[in-house]
Amino acid sequence: IYDRLFSDEAPDGHKDKDFMEFLNPDSLNVVKAFLEPSLESSKPGDRFQFQRLGYFCMDDDSTQDKLVFNRTVPLRDTWSRRNK
Repeated sequence: IYDRLFSDEAPDGHKDKDFMEFLNPDSLNVVKAFLEPSLESSKPGDRFQFQRLGYFCMDDDSTQDKLVFNRTVPLRDTWSRRNK
């Protein structure tokens, strides 16, 4: 699951710091999960909604042994914003 690459809106706007200091350590999360057996017959480009996570598309890098899905649209998370 991809997130913002930088933790600052303008990482190159800080003259006293290197933009690399603003890399988001959570910009890529690889999640291993159990899926329904029916997803084994899906093809790259097929789209799915995974409950409570968002909408995903099967990646071209998928193989029979390792299915890869990329999130295309996250679900809105109003709960976490409300509790901050």
